[in-house]
Amino acid sequence: MLRGGDYANHVSAAPANDYPGQRLGLPREGRGSVARPGRRVGALFVDYGAAYLISGFFGWDSLAILVIFAAIQIVFLPTLQGSPGHRLFGLRLQRLDGAWAGLWRPVVRTLLLIVVIPAVIWDADQRGLHDKAAGTILVRS
Repeated sequence: MLRGGDYANHVSAAPANDYPGQRLGLPREGRGSVARPGRRVGALFVDYGAAYLISGFFGWDSLAILVIFAAIQIVFLPTLQGSPGHRLFGLRLQRLDGAWAGLWRPVVRTLLLIVVIPAVIWDADQRGLHDKAAGTILVRS
């Protein structure tokens, strides 16, 4: 049985997940912290809006919007560490160890992103299944 002081020591020894990214060693806020939902959604609207405008300019159908959106992601994620929307909202994509995402990770991430379901299921660190599968994380730049 735990006594008064022992209980406090026992509880504090258990690692708490006070904020998204803590167990990954990321800061609570500022540069390098986990991208919050508001910025993610804003970036998504910018990228999807750009795909919509490009598709409309050429008179293409709704499937073209999805293809253009995927192309934006696949081209810009490895080259600029984020899509135009990500960069506009101060975000960048990286591997969990902070390194460059590489070439194949953005492709996997994008294919899962356009399926939608993996992107709306998050863990405690606010990483969608598409990021978990690709081994990436979206952080503030």
